[in-house]
Amino acid sequence: MKADKVILGVIGGVAVGALLGILFAPEKGDKTRTKIMDKSNNYADELKEKLDTLLGSITKKYEKIWNEGESLIAEGKSKFYDAKNEGENLVAEGKSKFYDAKNEIKNTNI
Repeated sequence: MKADKVILGVIGGVAVGALLGILFAPEKGDKTRTKIMDKSNNYADELKEKLDTLLGSITKKYEKIWNEGESLIAEGKSKFYDAKNEGENLVAEGKSKFYDAKNEIKNTNI
């Protein structure tokens, strides 16, 4: 919202300045229009620089958040696969113990 206010302020300033320049100009119309055009171009250049800076800042923040998100996803996948492998190992170990106990019971009944 701060950037919106700056942009509106600059545009409003340009409009008011142009209007006042025309109304109170002590010089001929051609010179006045040239001055107004030069000032308008200067303000437009300043506004463009500020917007470019703002866009660059937003882009950097977006890229930082994106990279952090990718890192979190990779970390989550790694933890998931670790837990899955541990679970599979526990199931395999449980089956092995079950079959060992089953065989032991079978051998003692004979």
